[in-house]
Amino acid sequence: LHKYDKDTGQRIHYQNVNEEGDIVEADDIVKGYEYEKGAFIPIEDKEIEKLRLESKHTVDLVQFVELSSIDPIYFDNPYYVSPDNELAQEAYITLRDALKKSKKVAIGQVIIANRERIVALKACGKGLILETLRYNYEVRKAEEYFDDIKPNAEPSDDQLELALELIKRKSGDFQPTQFKDLYQEGLKEIIQARIEKRPARVKDEKMPGKVINIMDALRKSLEQSKSRKATPAKKKSPQKKSSTKKTSTTKNPARKKKRAA
Repeated sequence: LHKYDKDTGQRIHYQNVNEEGDIVEADDIVKGYEYEKGAFIPIEDKEIEKLRLESKHTVDLVQFVELSSIDPIYFDNPYYVSPDNELAQEAYITLRDALKKSKKVAIGQVIIANRERIVALKACGKGLILETLRYNYEVRKAEEYFDDIKPNAEPSDDQLELALELIKRKSGDFQPTQFKDLYQEGLKEIIQARIEKRPARVKDEKMPGKVINIMDALRKSLEQSKSRKATPAKKKSPQKKSSTKKTSTTKNPARKKKRAA
C-alpha cells in the first residue's frame, strides 16, 4: 500500500530533513557511525564500495554436518538451487545423492547481494535447497529474555497432563495449506471490491482477549477437540410392524486429513 493525498489523489513522498526540520540535499548527505551521542565517524561511499563483494555464482563448501546440529534460529531465507547447464548437472546430482545417503547438510559461504553469507545446502526431492544462515552476532542471546523465568519453576501435574493430552489429540503432519493469511486475503478482497464497485465480503472478526488461566484454556481446547470427533449413530427406535415407512439414521463421516503436495 502507498500513501495518497485524499483530496488530490497525489502520491505522498518523503524528503530528507535534519533534526531542525530543514530539507537537506542529497549531495550534502553522508553515511556515518554514531559511536557516542552526538558524535559520529563519517564513512564515504567509495570506502563501502571497496567492501562490496562480487558474486562468483558458486558455493564454497567447507563442512558437512547433521541438520539437527543447527539451531533453527540461525536459518534465514530458503532458495531453490539448480545447475547452470548440462555440464554442471553431473556434479549437482552427485552432491544431491551424497547428501541424501549420508543424511548430512553441506555448510559453505556464497556471495548474495554483495554480501558474503553462510549457507546450508540440503537435498530436496530431485534437487537442492540452499538456506542462508544468520551469523552468530546477528542472533540475540536467549538468556537476557528469559531472566524473569524462575529456574526451578514446574507446572502442576494437572496442567502438564492436560497439555500432554492436548498435544496427543492434535498431533499430525504439518499441512501448510490449512493455514491462511487472513490479513492478506481480507486486503485483497477490499481492493477487488473497490475495483468492482461492490461491498467487501470481509468478516469483522475480533481478536480473542488474553488468556488468563492456562488450565481453562487447555480444557476449552480439549472440549473443542472432542466435539469435532465423529459421533456414533443413534440407535433406531423400535418400529411397529404396521408402519409403512422406515426411518434411517446415518453416521457423520470422519474428516479425512489432506496431505500437503
